[in-house]
Amino acid sequence: MSRFVLACLAAGLAAGAVSMQQAHAQEKPVANDPYAWLEDVEGQKPLDWVKAQNARTEAEIAATPAFKQLEADILAILDSDAKIPGVEKIGDYYYNFWKDKQHERGLWRRTTLDEYRKPQPQWETVLDLDALNKAEGTNWVWHGADCLRPDYKRCLIALSRGGSDADVTREFDLTTKDWVKDGFFRPEAKGGLGWKDADTVYVYTDFGPGSMTSSGYPRIAKEWKRGTPLSAASVVYEGKPDDMYIAAMHDDTPGFERDFVSRTLAFYNDELYLRGKDDKLIKIDAPNSANKGAHREWLTLELREPWSVGGKEYKAGSLLAAKFDDFVAGKREFTVLFEPTDKTSLSSFSWTKNHLVLNVLDDVKSRLSVLTPAHGEWKKSDFVGAPSFGTLGVSAVDDDESDAVWLTSTDFLTPTTLSLAEIGKQPEKLKSNPVFFDASKDEIEQHFATSKDGTKVPYFLVRPKNLKFDGDNPTLLYGYGGFEVSLTPSYSGGIGKGWLEKGGVYVLANIRGGGEYGPRWHQAALKANRHKAYEDFAAVAEDLVAKKITSPKRLGIQGGSNGGLLMGNMLTQYPQLFGAVVCQVPLLDMKRYSHLLAGASWMAEYGDPDTADWEFIKTFSPYQLFDASKTYPPTIFMTSTRDDRVHPGHARKMAAQMIDAGKDVRYYENIEGGHGGAANNAQQARMNALAYTFLWQQLGK
Repeated sequence: MSRFVLACLAAGLAAGAVSMQQAHAQEKPVANDPYAWLEDVEGQKPLDWVKAQNARTEAEIAATPAFKQLEADILAILDSDAKIPGVEKIGDYYYNFWKDKQHERGLWRRTTLDEYRKPQPQWETVLDLDALNKAEGTNWVWHGADCLRPDYKRCLIALSRGGSDADVTREFDLTTKDWVKDGFFRPEAKGGLGWKDADTVYVYTDFGPGSMTSSGYPRIAKEWKRGTPLSAASVVYEGKPDDMYIAAMHDDTPGFERDFVSRTLAFYNDELYLRGKDDKLIKIDAPNSANKGAHREWLTLELREPWSVGGKEYKAGSLLAAKFDDFVAGKREFTVLFEPTDKTSLSSFSWTKNHLVLNVLDDVKSRLSVLTPAHGEWKKSDFVGAPSFGTLGVSAVDDDESDAVWLTSTDFLTPTTLSLAEIGKQPEKLKSNPVFFDASKDEIEQHFATSKDGTKVPYFLVRPKNLKFDGDNPTLLYGYGGFEVSLTPSYSGGIGKGWLEKGGVYVLANIRGGGEYGPRWHQAALKANRHKAYEDFAAVAEDLVAKKITSPKRLGIQGGSNGGLLMGNMLTQYPQLFGAVVCQVPLLDMKRYSHLLAGASWMAEYGDPDTADWEFIKTFSPYQLFDASKTYPPTIFMTSTRDDRVHPGHARKMAAQMIDAGKDVRYYENIEGGHGGAANNAQQARMNALAYTFLWQQLGK
């Protein structure tokens, strides 16, 4: 199955970070920071502080019958056996990774398509992670599998200790369903291992001192032969210390086998090289900012900036296609597969054997179409049977063998549906998530707020049909606004049970910094323009009040990671607008962020605080913006000790200085969980229940 996409390997905050051991070796904190001691992730003194704060928070929030009931309800949703088991076709089988009450860490299992069509498929267990953890006395979290074609007997399985981004890779035999003795093994580190052939892999990882970038990612990619020590692997490419991420990979599409090296300099800034049989590297001479993809004979370029080439001009946000070999030979003839408008952007695209399916956002609503390769202009047609509502997702079942795709559809009030769709035919509905909450009393609307500079900012509103527009409705506003990540409507049993079913209003803000309108929407809030994302979010809050949907005392906000930075700025710059703040796995100390874990990799987004950039960065650094003389809304900070992407010190230090200043603050840190905050369903249920219970305590009537 050809699943080879050559985009920036570290796009978004999805990329990993350095290990906990490496965290202690990074630059020392600034001398005048009284809370710098909290950056010692696993130090006894900081952990004692964490445990004391956790106990205080749980005593206030988790001791009530209402909390316990909500936690149980959310856990039941997460553990539900009726959820859609998403599958990936590997050889003749369809594989699924599944967690429920009996399988806390999860099962990797498989079935056939005929069996999968049944309401209750029979599954064959391939790997039981709970049993593995018991046998090995550890706490592995699943990070995925890469299985070798064409016989799919061997897989490279990545496992993370406690949910951190640092992981190990181990070789697994699908026929014996056991680990391969003396097989390929990559020790725990930030990096990866991928097949070249049955006896050769590409490895990019921590090879020792000097082998990682300043961002904590691999700086060196090597080719490693079976039966030899990792130390004997030969260097394929060596990047510079201030690069972000180096990787090598093999495209195993029959008839189109190719090897590549990817050099990521920063987010949305990467170089791609074709590795020839003589090991020489040929640069794919496309803009660094373009997302580059290879599929059979085609090269695709998703432009993030305008490009003038071959005597023609191409718009940012466009998707171009050219014959791969022709491009490498120097030809610059492209077919424009998509060109954005003021209202549209390309959300994603997916290849099948004979077609390309485009998923376009039109004012943040999904629209599907089908393109068929041809000489010159490609044939365009409608996607037969595409739902006209909600957020749609499309992915190929097997892009080498068929034109079938998995089609998902969802919105805030409609459980996700999975269909099997053959291009040109009506989709076959296979599965649907159960109804987890009563949505009959609610409805969905889309509105547009006007930001400070006049920009129209869309947001989705889920509200009771009989809502009284008296400004007295508990309302939860969620946002992210970074890394070109788009927020679209989707069904969440946790939000439904924890917020909507209790009569709350839920709002999703599509602020600048995200990808809802393509690269331009993202680039409008980079670096010195970061304030525009915060002005957008504040404008949505003000619009909700102006429409008398809610009022500041009834308006709560929530966000995590880059969205946690958003929450920190709302807290410190717009405290008068909100009645409660939930700030999760956040960036907050923007003076230090580039020296903590993966922070250096985000300087293309925020700027470099060790340069003149600090003059604008300090205007959106909540840790420095905090003013002990000001009044702030009630706040809860939530993070994870095992988050090796965004350092838990951000949340710890911010909470500590606010607590010491006598502000209305709570803090909760999950010991496991990585950047997601939780390593299993029980931990996730507790984190969610803490957030929603806190919000109801502060915003409820």
